[in-house]
Amino acid sequence: MKVTVVNRGTKKAKLHVLPHLWFRNYWKHNKRFERPSMKSVGDDCIQSRSVRNGRYYFYHEDGEQLFCENETNNQRIYGVENEVEYVKDGINDHVVNGKPTVNPEKKGSKSAIWYTLDLKAGEEKTIRVRLRKKKLANPFANFDSIFENRIEECEDFYKNIINKDLPKPHQEIARKAFSGLLWTKQFYYYDVFKWLFGGPGEATPYRADARNSSWHHLTNRHVISMPDKWEYPWYAAWDLAFHMASFVEIDPYFAKEQLLLVLRESYMHPNGQIPAYEWNFSDVNPPVHSWAVWNVYEKDKNKTGIGDLDFLERAFHKLSINFTWWVNQKDKHGTDLFEGGFLGLDNIGVFDRNQMPEGITRMQQADATSWMAMFTLNMLRMSLELAKTNKNYEEATAKFFRHFLNIAWAMHHIGKKDISLWDDTDNFYYDVVEMSNGMTDRLKVRSLVGIIPMFAVEVIPKDLFAELKSFKIRAAEIIRSRPDLASLISNIEEANVDGKYLFSIMRGFRLEHLLKRLLDEDEFLSDYGIRSLSKYHEEHPFVFRHHGHHQIQYEPGESRSN
Repeated sequence: MKVTVVNRGTKKAKLHVLPHLWFRNYWKHNKRFERPSMKSVGDDCIQSRSVRNGRYYFYHEDGEQLFCENETNNQRIYGVENEVEYVKDGINDHVVNGKPTVNPEKKGSKSAIWYTLDLKAGEEKTIRVRLRKKKLANPFANFDSIFENRIEECEDFYKNIINKDLPKPHQEIARKAFSGLLWTKQFYYYDVFKWLFGGPGEATPYRADARNSSWHHLTNRHVISMPDKWEYPWYAAWDLAFHMASFVEIDPYFAKEQLLLVLRESYMHPNGQIPAYEWNFSDVNPPVHSWAVWNVYEKDKNKTGIGDLDFLERAFHKLSINFTWWVNQKDKHGTDLFEGGFLGLDNIGVFDRNQMPEGITRMQQADATSWMAMFTLNMLRMSLELAKTNKNYEEATAKFFRHFLNIAWAMHHIGKKDISLWDDTDNFYYDVVEMSNGMTDRLKVRSLVGIIPMFAVEVIPKDLFAELKSFKIRAAEIIRSRPDLASLISNIEEANVDGKYLFSIMRGFRLEHLLKRLLDEDEFLSDYGIRSLSKYHEEHPFVFRHHGHHQIQYEPGESRSN
């Protein structure tokens, strides 16, 4: 590893740099393995030893070796006696506060090399360290040549995957994006049952909040793509889905395995819910996993010429379980209208949708319902693909087609007054609330919530319809028996000039009006992309008066409200 440190300031400065080497603490809850160890074997070398990996040698140039144990400071956190003298924050306390909290015998299970650099303005210093299985007489003799070889391999890798026809600045952006994905892989280990109740022979740990107590089955022990392994070192299922839509460009195998990973029995809840994120696995995020699966399948097929039907089929079956969970849990009244709560849009609502004001009995969300319409179309498209080689999947295509039509119908028939999520005056989709006094009202906030219905779209080639005659017949029967359902969506009975059918939750008139707002610089379009809240609300804040005063206003940057 090579670390280059630069003083970007205008004055001379003292900088502290500490490359670390430590053992993950697996011995605490697993008595099968003895505690591994590290010790100094010279001024420039640390030897590590474990029954799992044998001996390794960590070489460095200059610097001071510091050692402690990778054990929690129980005295500081819980007010109880520490099990070892030199705990894991010992290196920090020694460097920052000058305390005698590192082992003078230079041994432990966690170590660091402490470099103190006095750098002039603009001056830089390079630190080189090397981890090797074998002991070397001159560990840095071929360091630079090896480093150069790795750089050449990296260059070749990106040359092969990035489109050479792209402008150079765009190639550089792609490279940085791909490298960001590669570097945010992280080993993640979380056994909820053991975390809640302790391991065999251990006292039950005190857990004040018993977080994720309904996820006893969850045992995660894999390398996973993280949102950011420094700031957010835990996976978030819908973030991961978006990651894989890009990861497939550089590592299709990894992308497919990651999407299947969170659908495994040690991740997905027995009731079918996909875990949201570590803070609260039971939280609800947009159901984009099906979109990611289909996106990865198509991109991989376009590259190789062969669709990975095994991957698609495995994902489809687990996603069907997840779909059923959504229908049972988030469509509580069986009306094909969905309530998701947070759904990732936590900063553009007039109030917290997980904690609605008193007096509101139900909230029909334009985004939650639209996400489900998209989920339905994704499942429809996957089942059509699978039906090409296994006609039994035509049963599923009919089911998801009917569900799609039901959602479209329900979006326009809410409550006793048959109110619609679509507002004919504003030509926009809004959330609708039903109140304890029997009143029904739209929350007229122009935000991405009202744009998400555009996502519920799928294009299906004409030859696929021709091939799957059973589905075409059953779809026609559904439309014939309920023409009112088909009247609310795009015209799915006529192909365009290219022989393709458009499945969309809205017809051309509504799509046109949404696009007008989306591309209006006084509404959603900004110099930096699409706003999550319309600029219209800068001068026209939305106020909802019901058991209090609730207001939302367009405030770019930091919000003044909570």
